[in-house]
Amino acid sequence: MGEGKAIANNKKAYHDYFIEETYEAGIVLTGTEVKSIRMGKINLKDSYAEVNNGEIFIYNMHISPYEKGNIFNVDPVRKRKLLMHKKEIAKLLGYITQQGYTLIPTKLYINQRGLVKLQIGVAKGKKLYDKRDDIAKKEANRRIQQELKERQKSY
Repeated sequence: MGEGKAIANNKKAYHDYFIEETYEAGIVLTGTEVKSIRMGKINLKDSYAEVNNGEIFIYNMHISPYEKGNIFNVDPVRKRKLLMHKKEIAKLLGYITQQGYTLIPTKLYINQRGLVKLQIGVAKGKKLYDKRDDIAKKEANRRIQQELKERQKSY
């Protein structure tokens, strides 16, 4: 899962949420949307997924209109259906009915067969102090790596 050429990553998702599990989903797109995605004109930043009537949809995923698409272009932020097995959707529904869990897209990529796939994560929101802890850990690791680099130079 998650293999292939990554087109877009949602770094904000890892900053704002604890990603508990990830799932791979296909996505229903038009031809001009696929061309825009291949050009890298996509933004996952504020998008999220919801389950409605046993189907799963993604909202606020912005795919810029294809320049040469003219009348075939569609609304850039329309809701799009995700393709998953019923058992997976039922499992996800079980997660999101629990307090504090939501479905956040983490990565959009093209797999080896040329299909556009979306990796969605079951996410639980981080508190402000959790974000500060993460920043402090990254800062400490950065300093340690820098010190090791300095010591290696001196030998």
